[in-house]
Amino acid sequence: MSAFISRGFAGHRRTPAEMASRLPPGQYAESGFPVLTAGPTPDVAADTWRFRIDGMVAQQQEWTWEEFAQLPFETVPCDIHCVTKWSKLGTSFGGVSLDALLPQAEPLADYAMVWSYGGYTTNLPIDDLAGGKAWVVTEHEGEPLPQQHGGPARLLVPHLYFWKSAKWVTGLRVMDHNEPGFWEMNGYHIRGDPWKEQRYWND
Repeated sequence: MSAFISRGFAGHRRTPAEMASRLPPGQYAESGFPVLTAGPTPDVAADTWRFRIDGMVAQQQEWTWEEFAQLPFETVPCDIHCVTKWSKLGTSFGGVSLDALLPQAEPLADYAMVWSYGGYTTNLPIDDLAGGKAWVVTEHEGEPLPQQHGGPARLLVPHLYFWKSAKWVTGLRVMDHNEPGFWEMNGYHIRGDPWKEQRYWND
C-alpha cells in the first residue's frame, strides 16, 4: 500500500502574505499545474465520450459529447489543492454544473461512485456534488482541457483535495452507502477536506 502514497514534494516554499489565507494547512502555492496520475493516460476521443448517471436513480441518464455541449456552460474561478501539498490559486475551469445533471436523473440515495476511462474511481457524497460545488469541465483557462489533465472531460470538486476531481470522467453511480474508490482503498481519506487536512485514513 505504501507505494501508492506520496506525502508531498520535498523542499520549502515561501508563500506571499496575500495568498496565505487561501492556502489550507500544509499546502504551498504552485504556479504551474503538475501532472500526477495513477496509471496510463487514456486516449478518449470526444466523439466516443459519454457521461452517464445510473444506479439508485429515478431515471438513468447519458449524454454524448454533442448533447453535453448543449447544456448550460459555466466558467468556474477557483483554487485547487492536491493532497501532495501543492495548491494552484486563481485558476479557472469551464463546464457544466452537476446541478444541471443530477436533477435529470433524480438520485434516490446519498452517495456516488465516480468512474473514469481507464478504470479510476473515487467516492463522494451527493451533498459534495450538488449545491454549486461540482462540475464536469471540458476547459481550463479558456482552452480545451488537455489530455494529461483529464481531457476531454474531468470532474471538478474544488472544495476537496484534487484526487476527488477525477480525470477522464465517464459517469457516476448513485449508491446507498459510502464505498471507497481507488485512492481511498489505498490509504487516502474517505472524504478529503483540505481545510481539515483529511489526507489519509487516520487524519
